[in-house]
Amino acid sequence: MDLILWRHADAAEGKGGIADGKVRLTARGRKQAEHMAEWLKAQRLSKVRILASPAERARQTAHALGLPYKVKEQLAVGANTVDLLAAADWPDYHGTVILVSHQPALGRLAALLLSGQEADWTIKRGSIWWFSNRVRRDETQTVLRAVISP
Repeated sequence: MDLILWRHADAAEGKGGIADGKVRLTARGRKQAEHMAEWLKAQRLSKVRILASPAERARQTAHALGLPYKVKEQLAVGANTVDLLAAADWPDYHGTVILVSHQPALGRLAALLLSGQEADWTIKRGSIWWFSNRVRRDETQTVLRAVISP
């Protein structure tokens, strides 16, 4: 299984009474999302399932791929690693899952996958962390395939 963690791209600050879930990408964020979407398309991923937080900025980021995606409450602001892993069906899905979500959950999940413990790691806005799961000599391993920033 391939698991791609994609933090939403640059978004406006929630000022003037705008609800957090309604905050939209900035012009810079739209360019970041488009750039990262082009990189993802070039990877020729198989059996891709895209899941996005219900927050507008996450949906806009996912939309940049031009592929169907599902909105999942489990990926909303305030999610935790258990929510993200359950949504992704890690490590059992046979294909690629792209999770478009938020900090600090994405950073904590990256730490858990690589070190076995949650920690407050930072994933920059718009960035992608790509993990694979494999079995070698009867041992399940997690491999970090790429870290890409816009």
